[in-house]
Amino acid sequence: MTTPIEIINTRHFPVDRQTLFDAFSDPEKLAAWWGPEGFVNHITAFDLKPGGHWLITMTADNGTDFHNRWTFEEVLAGELVRMTHHEPVHVFSLEMRFAEDSQGARLSWRMVFERTDEMEAMEKFLHAANEQNFDRLERLLDRSQRQLLTFQG
Repeated sequence: MTTPIEIINTRHFPVDRQTLFDAFSDPEKLAAWWGPEGFVNHITAFDLKPGGHWLITMTADNGTDFHNRWTFEEVLAGELVRMTHHEPVHVFSLEMRFAEDSQGARLSWRMVFERTDEMEAMEKFLHAANEQNFDRLERLLDRSQRQLLTFQG
């Protein structure tokens, strides 16, 4: 038996854990940051509960559409989302953990793939693409915080 490939990314965000979780659990916010740089998203289904489905079309900046189908396996609001990505591209699991920390909140992201030659070749690319996801999320949260301060002021 071969060891699966694990890709782990973690980032601290200067917001509370619930705000961080809301950026995932709200499909409108999620569509604004999901995926690497250059992608635009269209979410057609998002049923955030165990057994629920998520359908998202990610459109690259060259116009290529990537249709993705996910199933939520476990959801603990504000804490954990574990889900499975299905074909047509790659089958893998993704676990997202949301936690409080001294800097606000931390998102830990763990992808698990079956070990294949193709996945070994893509491992570094996927780690970098996840960091781009986090960059996009960071910008969304920063914009949201600035808008909130403007509204309150």
